[in-house]
Amino acid sequence: MKSAPFVLALAILAACGGPATTAQTPQPQAAQAPAAAPPSTSAPAEEPQIYDARIVHTYPHDNHAFTEGLFYLDGQLYESTGLTGQSTIRRVRLEDGRVLQSVSLPSGPFGEGIVNWGSQIISLTWQGGVGYRWDRRTLRRLGEWHYPGEGWALTRNEREIVMSDGTPQLRFLDPNSLAERRRLTVTIRGAPLERLNELEWVDGAILANVWLTGYIVRIDPASGHVTGVIDLRALATENARADNDNVLNGIAWDAAHRRLFITGKNWPHLYEIALVPRAAGAN
Repeated sequence: MKSAPFVLALAILAACGGPATTAQTPQPQAAQAPAAAPPSTSAPAEEPQIYDARIVHTYPHDNHAFTEGLFYLDGQLYESTGLTGQSTIRRVRLEDGRVLQSVSLPSGPFGEGIVNWGSQIISLTWQGGVGYRWDRRTLRRLGEWHYPGEGWALTRNEREIVMSDGTPQLRFLDPNSLAERRRLTVTIRGAPLERLNELEWVDGAILANVWLTGYIVRIDPASGHVTGVIDLRALATENARADNDNVLNGIAWDAAHRRLFITGKNWPHLYEIALVPRAAGAN
């Protein structure tokens, strides 16, 4: 299990310094639409914009799901869970968190991120350099593929699949052969940022959980610069339930309705959130 301590890039903590702000629940009379994730910029290394979260809606989530990957497609969530001997890929109904379909990984590997491409789901495992292809409709395992190093998370744009491996580098893969095309180093304030975990492509930018923190960063896929930081420490603390492994990990984007969802490992809730820019200098 990924549980070794590490020193996170101090830039994140400095940028978001101060106590965790409490996520705001929506008022009953407010039917305000969630703000879209802000667009990426290609500016040089500057202060990232800090965002707080407004909770738009709270949904049930399986509190035994050690969430490693998440995406939203055609009205449903697809989720991968980890832990050796317990790893699954599942299709989940958003409204009530009910698991509609589930398949187990082979007993040895520790399941990690997933992404859809065509009629398939592509999945990673943590160590051993093996991933799998699945039929998205039946969740039947179709085959496997191989890669060097660790596997942490996957997302995609219209042309490529993007993979994280725990280092500051993101790999861009050919979606059909899954061969690596190139790499991008992610930096914040000019310093490499490691422990990039679950990924989601949102409005031309990559959102990434930073493992063992309550932060999601927004990455410019052209430069690798972190252009935004979403401070979700309050939600992460609320859902941890005294277990340090129950971290923020899970991002899904409903592009058609512009809804952003987040959850975590063994969290009892999945949240639709809107991003609220924090004023400069505010903690």
